[in-house]
Amino acid sequence: MTDLDNLIDKADILHEALPYIRRFHGKKLVIKYGGHAMEDEALKESFARDVVLLHYVGLQPVIVHGGGPQVSKVLERMGIPTTFVDGLRITDEETMDVVEMVLGGSVNQEIVALVCQHGGRAVGLSGKDDRFILAEKIEVERAGRKKEIVDFGRVGEPKEINPEVVQKLLDGGFIPVIAPVGVDADGRALNINADTVAARIAESLGAEKLMLLTDVEGVRDSEGRMLRSLDEKQAKKLLDDGTISGGMIPKVRWALDAINCGVSKVHIIDGRLRHAVLLEIFTDEGIGTEIQKEELKKREERRHGRKR
Repeated sequence: MTDLDNLIDKADILHEALPYIRRFHGKKLVIKYGGHAMEDEALKESFARDVVLLHYVGLQPVIVHGGGPQVSKVLERMGIPTTFVDGLRITDEETMDVVEMVLGGSVNQEIVALVCQHGGRAVGLSGKDDRFILAEKIEVERAGRKKEIVDFGRVGEPKEINPEVVQKLLDGGFIPVIAPVGVDADGRALNINADTVAARIAESLGAEKLMLLTDVEGVRDSEGRMLRSLDEKQAKKLLDDGTISGGMIPKVRWALDAINCGVSKVHIIDGRLRHAVLLEIFTDEGIGTEIQKEELKKREERRHGRKR
């Protein structure tokens, strides 16, 4: 293949992306950024460039990031023990100070700096800013011989999202970068799961898409085959029969909550792949699993004969 052929192939890729650029122009896209994509240097650079590209072709990206491994590393260096119960970190007062320092500080500002370095205008914030993520402390009842209430300390779940500050940043041409820290009625910070925050922010903004970057390719069926597209009914069946298991269960449940609250589609994609977000949005087949309402899926299949 000649150099000219390579250039023509690149032009063909742009042509494939054109209908999606046109369809999603001006639409809000919430991206939950986490996992290996936040730890590998090449992937971090690639992600920042991709988000800036989304902005300049007319989408309105919002980043909600995790940072659990980074928090754990700092806690270890400081000699603060970490305890997890059912995948949730027990967050006492000392641990919460570190969570705020890492998530709202170093991790958040690194993402902001990378986006700005590649030509975007990014602003970092947490749910404490303008108190836009109001949260409530959680307590979980564990089943067993004897029922046990687990107090996770300063761990919460969103109760109310006021997206005004995020919307104003979008209107001003900025890319919001949000740390998953909320605030309770008394003004105390609470550590919140980033997937949950991303889903609730997508709902509150009326986002066209919610994208969850993971360390797996997507949802698979009982025989291990990748499922490119699921409607609500199909996803619930896979949850009920145990095909969807482990850490994918809460992600699919958050996806279903989001589409029932107005988000058009939720995409679960492999963040370990360079340009994962662009490949999922701007190509005919995509790379991950999209979840949407049954009527929308049928309408798109009739109209386009494909996903996206």
